[in-house]
Amino acid sequence: MSQKQKILVTGATGYTAGYAIPALLEKGVEVRAFVHKLDERSAKLEKMGVEVVQGDLLDFHEVCRAMKGITGVYFIYPILTPGILIGTAYIIQAAREEGVTSIVNMSQISARREAKSNAAQDHWMAERMLDLSGLKVTHIRPTFFAEWLIYSDSIKKLDKVILPFGEGRYAPIAAEDQGRVIADLLVKPGDHEGKIYPLFGPVEYDVFELAEILSEELGRKITYEPISIETYQTEAAKQGYHPHFIQHISNVAQDCRNGLFAGTNTAVKDITGREPVGVREFIRKHRSYFE
Repeated sequence: MSQKQKILVTGATGYTAGYAIPALLEKGVEVRAFVHKLDERSAKLEKMGVEVVQGDLLDFHEVCRAMKGITGVYFIYPILTPGILIGTAYIIQAAREEGVTSIVNMSQISARREAKSNAAQDHWMAERMLDLSGLKVTHIRPTFFAEWLIYSDSIKKLDKVILPFGEGRYAPIAAEDQGRVIADLLVKPGDHEGKIYPLFGPVEYDVFELAEILSEELGRKITYEPISIETYQTEAAKQGYHPHFIQHISNVAQDCRNGLFAGTNTAVKDITGREPVGVREFIRKHRSYFE
């Protein structure tokens, strides 16, 4: 490339960015991190040599300032709150004004026109907006993250996995694999322009099987408690989750039960040259979260 690459990473203190940023730095790419607040996580990025910019994806002028001098963007919008379509519009306009050439967009496996989840449908619409932007765009659609196993502390405190997924099957994908994929897509955007990559881990399981693996790896009995979607809604509301997030998880839980999250593929290896992390390796790497 005639212009030195400088990548803007949104959601820079999140799981996937936490692996994408080091992968980009290893490739000699300059990184600007867009963070919602300055804290110990952003300070850690600065120590790595990353330029940190504070801002909000729903503030157009802050997005524009963050986009100056940038060649490519990793765009991820937080699933916890609504607003992705506005954020996407701001990203597109700012990118066009500043001469950005490419965007890697974090979508989700459930993104589709007929999705019952408002967030999943909005992710699909955001994809279409980006496709019309005139930029080199690549979408990734991961299944459930392996990190679902550490989002709550029910395993640590209760020796239980408590989820509303029923007997649904999926191949958990680790954030570290997604981070490597994201970095490779950003470095060579022309090779992946216009592509949509579903991302899966190496092996498909139901949560009963995941609980068995957890038991074997941790050396204590872990059980899966498959709660109803209605119970999840009640408990999530008690814990103060945003209604947008509760509506999303309720519907993707049903999607998982219906088989939408099932399957696997070779995309991670095809893009990065490395096999994706399996569940056992993930548990071993993150054992402290379970103990």
